[in-house]
Amino acid sequence: MLDSAAMDVELAGTAGPAGWPRPGCRCACCGRGLAAGRSRRPAAAILDGVLRIGPDGPAPGGAPPGYQVSALPGGWEVTAPDGGRLLAAAGQGTVPVPPDGAAPYRVLLLDLAGQPFQLGELARRGLVAPGAQVAAWFMDDRISSEAELARRCALWGATAPADGARLATPRPAPASGPAPRPARTLVLGGARSGKSAEAELRLAAEPSVTYLATGPAPDPAADPDWARRVAAHRARRPAHWATAETRDAARSLRCPENSAILWDGAGSWLTAVLDESGCWDQPAPRPGWAGRVAAAVDELVSAWRQAPGRVVAVSDEAGSGVIPATAAGRLFRDQLGLLNQRLAAESEEAVLVVAGRVIALPG
Repeated sequence: MLDSAAMDVELAGTAGPAGWPRPGCRCACCGRGLAAGRSRRPAAAILDGVLRIGPDGPAPGGAPPGYQVSALPGGWEVTAPDGGRLLAAAGQGTVPVPPDGAAPYRVLLLDLAGQPFQLGELARRGLVAPGAQVAAWFMDDRISSEAELARRCALWGATAPADGARLATPRPAPASGPAPRPARTLVLGGARSGKSAEAELRLAAEPSVTYLATGPAPDPAADPDWARRVAAHRARRPAHWATAETRDAARSLRCPENSAILWDGAGSWLTAVLDESGCWDQPAPRPGWAGRVAAAVDELVSAWRQAPGRVVAVSDEAGSGVIPATAAGRLFRDQLGLLNQRLAAESEEAVLVVAGRVIALPG
């Protein structure tokens, strides 16, 4: 049963134990904060004006009458006299783990700088109440800037509030209504640009995600480097995400059971399509290869346009480097560029990732 109680939480501090910017730190992130005259105190919150809670739990003296404070693995939960509930992380890098059967929370103070994927797991378990306030806590220079942390929080329906901010619940709806999340997002970038990590972050708050892998299955004996790359991607993904390894991307995109899909990525899918088309056959390409490729791309784009759930796709931006030295390389580059254009044209949002920084591409 969801509680309908209101809560009022004042954030006396929002940073890590040393504050932010950290004293004496010369990193670019702390330097930006100092130059802008911003500062944050160590994390602490005051609930309903009577209960102060921080990384070590309630202030000395314990909780006032009527308030229940319980220690959890990685955090604390508070239940107010009127039934309102708060979940708080116990420190940087910690993830609070409520017990099975816990009621939803109206306020969640979490280390989103270090552990954003906990949001999806909490949502999957039904622990984020409608209208809940989800706020970043223990903010520090693990993220390149306050602006970058705020950008990420906006993707997750969370906030990066300033010291002294008040989180009243239920969260008031904006006059214009909530901004709809894009149904289709195309994330472009070069090699090691950070494009896959950016795509993953965009779905961190989703309760159910299917990772659509259309690349070749890893074979450590034949290609140990590819096997290591696949293993690194798997290790980075949240445990509650499902994985679909298939070349039939169009079918997966159309599947109504996939509420959110991360497709990584278009380049590996296109490689398989080109392989199957016969365009590489020697001494001459198989007749009709271009038509087969065009038909596969048409089917994919049609599925992309009508995908019933939210989709984030990753693709390589292959046209910014040197011209490939081989005819095969030039063919792949040209076909991928055309595919990217078509996917971007059918996407509500497209971004380019360069050296880990995200540039929104206007529609």
